[in-house]
Amino acid sequence: MSTLLQIQNLTKSYQGPAGVVRAVDGIALTVGAGEFVAVQGPSGCGKTTLLLAAGGLLQPTDGEVLVSGQNPFAFSPEQRAQFRAANIGFVFQQFHLIPYLSVLDNILAPALALRLPDGQKRARELAARFGLKDRLQHVPSELSTGERQRTALARALLHSPKLLLADEPTGNLDRDNASLVLDCMADFARNGGGVLLVTHDIAAAQVAQRIVRLQNGKLAAPMAG
Repeated sequence: MSTLLQIQNLTKSYQGPAGVVRAVDGIALTVGAGEFVAVQGPSGCGKTTLLLAAGGLLQPTDGEVLVSGQNPFAFSPEQRAQFRAANIGFVFQQFHLIPYLSVLDNILAPALALRLPDGQKRARELAARFGLKDRLQHVPSELSTGERQRTALARALLHSPKLLLADEPTGNLDRDNASLVLDCMADFARNGGGVLLVTHDIAAAQVAQRIVRLQNGKLAAPMAG
């Protein structure tokens, strides 16, 4: 099994009112091809910081992040954006859809950073897969919460990334929509992708093959999924 994400001694520190705060502290974690890993822990334990650093969105204070053997922080900002677009899909609790774009154009948004010749075809196929075929010309404000998250998931998968990073993706969803999103991520891993899910939801974490727990910025011993 090839390693898609390798994190070594990852530390992110901030200067707080009472001194230095370590949001994540010396974390080591790997995600292989075909592997679904969940990081579980309470709010404020560093889960989102870990995910943003893993995805090349937040520069760590110390340590190393490798995605498919490459360090995204060694690239220029423009190169890093292209690297993320080609290799990583992101799914967030708050969706981060562009409010004035249609469902179709939101799904196609990653193609602005990295050209995809069959982008329109793939976007429509993903929309159909997630039950959005009749909503393509609607804007996010006209969608249900579940439809917004399914749009965000389709967008994350547009470029067939190797690694899918998900931050509390079921936090705002009902049971049926949460199951759909989690099943899709599990299917992505079964087809050779790597998934890193951070969540405080025990039921969501149980879908993963492996669960690790984050507490006060540090990882505890891994648990079986």
